Amino acid sequence: MDAQLDLEAQELDRLRSEFTGHRIWRSVRWDGRLGDWVASLHDPAAGVDPTVICSDAETLRRALRCEAQKAAARRGDR
Repeated sequence: MDAQLDLEAQELDRLRSEFTGHRIWRSVRWDGRLGDWVASLHDPAAGVDPTVICSDAETLRRALRCEAQKAAARRGDR
């Protein structure tokens, strides 16, 4: 279990370094275990939706890339 948590912590660090316009963390479930992967927008240039919630790191990464594209389109950068 510790190895899994270490891998998830590394993935969390990678997401945070890749998507600096968001605050990224893991939610905590009712039973105290780690739950969904969450990103809150703090730089409007990085996305559109204020909060993005996904069940795993890779899905969150894809969603945040989509958010970046939406933000670029809104700015007219496309």
